[in-house]
Amino acid sequence: MDAFFASIELLRYPQLKGLPVVIGGGRRRVDEALLEAQGERALRFIPLADFPRLKDYVGRGVITTATYAARQFGVGSAMGMMKAAKLCPDAIVLPVDFDEVRKYSRAFKEAIRDVAPLVEDRGVDEVYIDFTDVPGGQRDGGRSLARLLQRSILEKTGLTCSIGVAPNKLIAKMASEFNKPNGISIVQEADLQTLIWPLPCRKINGIGPKSDAKLAALNIHTIGEMAAQDLGWLIDHFGQATGAWMHDAAWGRDMRPVVTDSEPVSMSRETTFERDLHAVRDKTELGAVFTRLCGRVAEDLQRKGYVGKTIGIKLRYDNFQSVTRDQTLAHFTADATTIRQTAGLALKRVPLTQKLRLLGVRVGTLMKAEDAAALQKLSASTNAAGTTAEEPVPPYMDQLF
Repeated sequence: MDAFFASIELLRYPQLKGLPVVIGGGRRRVDEALLEAQGERALRFIPLADFPRLKDYVGRGVITTATYAARQFGVGSAMGMMKAAKLCPDAIVLPVDFDEVRKYSRAFKEAIRDVAPLVEDRGVDEVYIDFTDVPGGQRDGGRSLARLLQRSILEKTGLTCSIGVAPNKLIAKMASEFNKPNGISIVQEADLQTLIWPLPCRKINGIGPKSDAKLAALNIHTIGEMAAQDLGWLIDHFGQATGAWMHDAAWGRDMRPVVTDSEPVSMSRETTFERDLHAVRDKTELGAVFTRLCGRVAEDLQRKGYVGKTIGIKLRYDNFQSVTRDQTLAHFTADATTIRQTAGLALKRVPLTQKLRLLGVRVGTLMKAEDAAALQKLSASTNAAGTTAEEPVPPYMDQLF
């Protein structure tokens, strides 16, 4: 989807179309504040002068996404809001509306499945689609079906998307970025050398900053330069698995199928504080945030029908060092209180002498709630004493917050 979070806001505020807009920086009730100043006037009639500007933002939030007008100033996803303010101070800043994001995410995926049912969900704004067997899917190299998908999504949501069509997921992912916004890019096997090899190595999904830096140190900057290396040379420098994968990726080889029934590995919630917080001096504030994060993870689990038994925490100190700790239960849970108690035990195993800039809670080792219930029932029925082996959740044990 094209600038998904920002495009959703432009549906709400059409007067912002064509302007630099960034999404991020918290979850303030911007709509309510604007309406309060305007009385009963509809959102689409609110004057531009009334919208908050990036230059007035104070905090350490990051940008979720930005309109293409803002990106022309060098503003982009995952950039700090304060840094972005120096590049584009007059950009309008709005918070993420997660309810609207989820609503439109479901809607655009439903529009796709009505046309091509084999869909792999890759998050709120991206999917892989296998239309090998869709009637007409091969016409014009897939372009006809891609246009149909774009029309269907636009009619159902009012939003645009960009589509990459290729023989496999690796190349299709890269192709989807070639012609944004609202573009269609077709890459055939014969196009590998002309369209893919000139690209930077980082364009391959899976090559991150560290691998890219190591490749650059070896004087390899493009995918074509990586493809020119011997397989053994890549294995010597990056290891057996990674080196072999790099060689295949550079040559456009990817045998992964479109997976339609993938299960989540974990669910988590985290927040970056507007200011660094201390475990003792800011105990009350940290405790409230900690409890809220646990509650939101529990809500996510319950809404999606999962339970988990590995509860973890994530801290990032004021020096940007991060630590994680896990605590495993003897039983599955999606209960907010249980998650809070167990996460508190994990928290006791990390030093809290430094100030904190981020706090997160994660629940892993997931299972469908109905499967876990059946497993627990089976365990209880095979217990000779007629009692379950479930262990009670330990108490808070003097948690710091």
